[in-house]
Amino acid sequence: MIIMVNLKNYLQGKETLKLAKLIEKINKNIIVAVPSGDLEEVSKKTKLKVYAQHVDYREPGRGTGYVIPEELKSLKVKGSIINHSEHRIPKQAIKKTIQRLKKLKLKSIVCAKNLKEVKEFKKLKPYAIAYEDPKLISTKKSITEYNKESVIKFSKLLKNTKIIPICGAGINEKEDVEEAKKLGCKGVLIASAVANVKNPEKLLKQL
Repeated sequence: MIIMVNLKNYLQGKETLKLAKLIEKINKNIIVAVPSGDLEEVSKKTKLKVYAQHVDYREPGRGTGYVIPEELKSLKVKGSIINHSEHRIPKQAIKKTIQRLKKLKLKSIVCAKNLKEVKEFKKLKPYAIAYEDPKLISTKKSITEYNKESVIKFSKLLKNTKIIPICGAGINEKEDVEEAKKLGCKGVLIASAVANVKNPEKLLKQL
């Protein structure tokens, strides 16, 4: 079961590294998605699999302000989240970004807000698709309880593919992770339940 923790922008600098090291101490198999400014530090100073929270499909050269796949590769980052509900991008950009990452042997986790998008993104063959209900993000209402039927349909859509089905939104306790597995998912995306609490250690140890 893949466990990915998206730190969003809850923490910066030393605090990001501190949490990443805590995660590594408890479970070094957890994947962390960190802000772009912390990618190098966390990648160098932990053995965690580090992902970017966003990447652009631009090529090296002109393109001020864009984060390009080559930069991730140079920092030994493993891949990137694409199209998170808090950073949506056009469908054509999603396609180009997945292609660019594949070319550099980096992994793409594409976020979908509904089953229609899951069907569209399935054709692009990313490493994984993360199905998240935007209404449940940063709540304690887990998608595995409040949108169970859709999660089942989602996992079935990817059943005969190599694409890993991941669900997220409101995942905040070990029971949510266990339920996600029962519903056919092979991973979960967790954020505020680890990145925005006083004692993340409790949930991390349970996982």
